[in-house]
Amino acid sequence: MSKKRYRTHSVGKHNSGSPFPGEPEFLAVGKLHRPHGLTGEIIMSVWTDFPERLTPGTKVFLGKDYKIVKIHSVRWHRNDILISFENYETREAVGVFRNQEVFVRADDRPPLKDGFYYLHQLLGLRVVEDSNKKLLGFLVEVLETGANNVFIIRPESGKDILLPDIDSVILNINFEEGEMIVHLIPGLVEEKKS
Repeated sequence: MSKKRYRTHSVGKHNSGSPFPGEPEFLAVGKLHRPHGLTGEIIMSVWTDFPERLTPGTKVFLGKDYKIVKIHSVRWHRNDILISFENYETREAVGVFRNQEVFVRADDRPPLKDGFYYLHQLLGLRVVEDSNKKLLGFLVEVLETGANNVFIIRPESGKDILLPDIDSVILNINFEEGEMIVHLIPGLVEEKKS
């Protein structure tokens, strides 16, 4: 049975979300776009699987400087949300946040059920082949594609390895050991020419 992975974008120590060596300080939950109307609302694309945690009174952090603001209101608008912040009550006032990412503290993320985890927790894991226990490299990035995620594995030398996040390839994830066990199906990795 596949484990559910939840979307987040992470920032923090070593610019990774890895539990090895440390968790990120902030998780990006969306991006602000342009003001909407005259009362301080701004359009936000949602990057989190938990938009319900964005409620009035919640503190969020905006942009690269992580400016602390409190949410005043939130409502859905098509596939995005319209969000406003306390003390930013005009189109001009909220316009300064155009194109800024919205973060929450990683410590404030909702706990997950057993067998579920956040994508950023995969970053930094050792990736080991199941047949010969060979270290392929470390998971450095997760690409979110339409069909399934793709894990980018960085070996000590050579080209990055791209592995699809499918049950026949990703066999086991062990956070305590800091490793992911994978099965390489033919054609996934270029063979070295002798």
